[in-house]
Amino acid sequence: MCDTMVAVGKATADGSVILAKNSDREPNEAHVLVHIPRQQHPPHSKVKCTYIEIPQVEETYEVFLAKPFWIWGCEMGVNEFGVAIGNEAVFTKEPLQKQPGLIGMDFIRLALERAQTAYQALLVIVELLEQFGQGGNCGFEHPTYYHNSFIIADPNEAWVLETAGNYWAAERVKDVRSISNGLTIGETWDEASPGLVEHAIEKGWCKSRRDFHFARCYSDFLYTRLDGCVP
Repeated sequence: MCDTMVAVGKATADGSVILAKNSDREPNEAHVLVHIPRQQHPPHSKVKCTYIEIPQVEETYEVFLAKPFWIWGCEMGVNEFGVAIGNEAVFTKEPLQKQPGLIGMDFIRLALERAQTAYQALLVIVELLEQFGQGGNCGFEHPTYYHNSFIIADPNEAWVLETAGNYWAAERVKDVRSISNGLTIGETWDEASPGLVEHAIEKGWCKSRRDFHFARCYSDFLYTRLDGCVP
């Protein structure tokens, strides 16, 4: 298992925001620390992520990344504005997209390069998720496919963002929050993708909005249970 945690506001002695993450990547996979300065890009240019190209923005911000050597994106990172992000693999009932697409680590780097606040980073991720979806192998020696959850923080606030295919829910952190290899958002959230509840009802995962629980409805029970993260 890998984990990310964040503490904000009154939960820390001086009111600062603290984010920490560990990673359970494969033992033979080298990780590198990479510094990338702020850059300007020509109009209509493209950026090659791990598997696919997407439109590039005119300016990308300075970032410091911790990443598997072969992945374009990163497991964790921070940018020049103090926005920091860590992600976890989660396993859901939504179909896994095995054809090349954006992977969770790509979303982190793209958000760090394009956002000045945690909330802006959240919007970058969900907009790219809804436009391009998520999919592709994330394993080095062993093919691995999963969806993603994130903790996104800046010097003032933090958010938890959890995804299931192209669906997502987000919760603003109040004091201390952690995520691991399972969905954690339940009956309440601050923002969510359109049709999140209706899709679960159509699939028969719940009967109405009253008994909807994001983690219980969308989690893949077997994989989540094996990871010890049953909601």
